[in-house]
Amino acid sequence: MSGHSKWSTIKRKKGAADAKRSKIFSKIVKDITVAVKEGGADVDNNPRLRLAIANAKGASMPKDNIERAISKGKDKDSASFTELTYEGYLSHGIAIYIECTTDNQQRTVSNIRAIFNKYSGNLGTNGSLSFMFERKGVFLVPKGELDQDDFELEMIDGGAEDIEIEDDFFSVTTAMEDFGNMQKKLEEMGIEPENAELQRIPHDTVKLEKGDALKILKVVELFEDDDDVQKVFHNLEITDEVMEEM
Repeated sequence: MSGHSKWSTIKRKKGAADAKRSKIFSKIVKDITVAVKEGGADVDNNPRLRLAIANAKGASMPKDNIERAISKGKDKDSASFTELTYEGYLSHGIAIYIECTTDNQQRTVSNIRAIFNKYSGNLGTNGSLSFMFERKGVFLVPKGELDQDDFELEMIDGGAEDIEIEDDFFSVTTAMEDFGNMQKKLEEMGIEPENAELQRIPHDTVKLEKGDALKILKVVELFEDDDDVQKVFHNLEITDEVMEEM
């Protein structure tokens, strides 16, 4: 199983068991709000909104919450969000890429820098780590009653570069430019993925001893717990041994 797929699995399991579901929902609300402000509230004509709502449903977000987020996006007087990225290194040379959505840039960079400083990391300049990651589309599709062979053929037709099975899900990876095509393919098939997103996949991963790896993942979780942080990517190899501890 590839590193990013393992991390998708960890996030999914964490999300299902996490007592702080309000944090998960708040990140989804931001996605919906930004999507509405950018492309309007018409789901049929706003692919980003359609994706955000699909992910909200995948996270079991109540319909009322989704509708309130859409209304918030339509409200011209509501806070405007800015999307930012931060790049840097943690200990042992682990590269980390952080995507944020914020209504207060000064607060966000202060919080991000504080975590880097506290845990012996270094916040770099934007673009300094871009060469280490490649943006890919990643779709988690429940296996359900799907025929594996037929499904895989359809996914290849939709632009899949890689298809893996993890637990009760297919993990389908596409090139960034095929993300929309895969969305459309799944819609045509009447399939609603549990989650679909653009991820930053590392070209190479770094393997550490279990103890060091777990320390890195704790710092990653601190970043993820920040209200302004939407996604965190890294190049730490998630070994089976580390997975068991997670």
